[in-house]
Amino acid sequence: MQRRIVLVEDEPAIRANYRDALSRRGYAVDAYPDRASAWAGCRDQSPDLAIIDVGLGAEVDGGFDLCRDLRAQSPTLPIIFLTARDDETDAILGLRLGADDYVTKDMSLSHLFARIAALLRRAEAYREQAQEKDEKLQRGRLTLNLDRLTVAWCEQYLDLTITEFWMLHALAKRPGHIRSRSQLMDAANTVLDDNTVTSHIKRIRRKFEAIDPRFEAIHTLYGVGYRWDPHEAGE
Repeated sequence: MQRRIVLVEDEPAIRANYRDALSRRGYAVDAYPDRASAWAGCRDQSPDLAIIDVGLGAEVDGGFDLCRDLRAQSPTLPIIFLTARDDETDAILGLRLGADDYVTKDMSLSHLFARIAALLRRAEAYREQAQEKDEKLQRGRLTLNLDRLTVAWCEQYLDLTITEFWMLHALAKRPGHIRSRSQLMDAANTVLDDNTVTSHIKRIRRKFEAIDPRFEAIHTLYGVGYRWDPHEAGE
């Protein structure tokens, strides 16, 4: 089955180059120059994956607004920001809005294709799991529903992206065991750089802290990785 990718890029030559490259890889590509036309094309039927530039014509941050709309429409849609803007603040904001990855246009096509393939494999795995009976992981005050990809802390639900969910699952599955950044990437079935993994962990913490300011269950072991507090798991 041919996967449908939405590409949103305001520069015609760049848009054409990426569209052609993706098409040669066997993807069906719908390319749009701005936020309004892209949203109109996605509103009735979500794509399999979205690739978005941050600046879209007159809308300096139009990509961020589109990401917010797409994420509200589908919590499982893989979203990648592909942009010339390499400021760390922009990258963090993109991830906060629910993007799964944030990469710059100087990245090689082979690396970009690897990230796309990883995100699509993960989305397919989610669809297969959703057809099975709900499986839950309980760790003290934490509840993860592995089929619905939902997370609750003290019976209050958190809004996590798929990437964040599987990173959290990797930590909570074996409390006290250290998980390196590469292991968290493997758990999320995606390809990220170390800084992006760090940003995801920071976002996960902030979401827990929003409902529990005293949340301290995710420990950082600098230079090594992260772990879930075994005391929070009742161990």
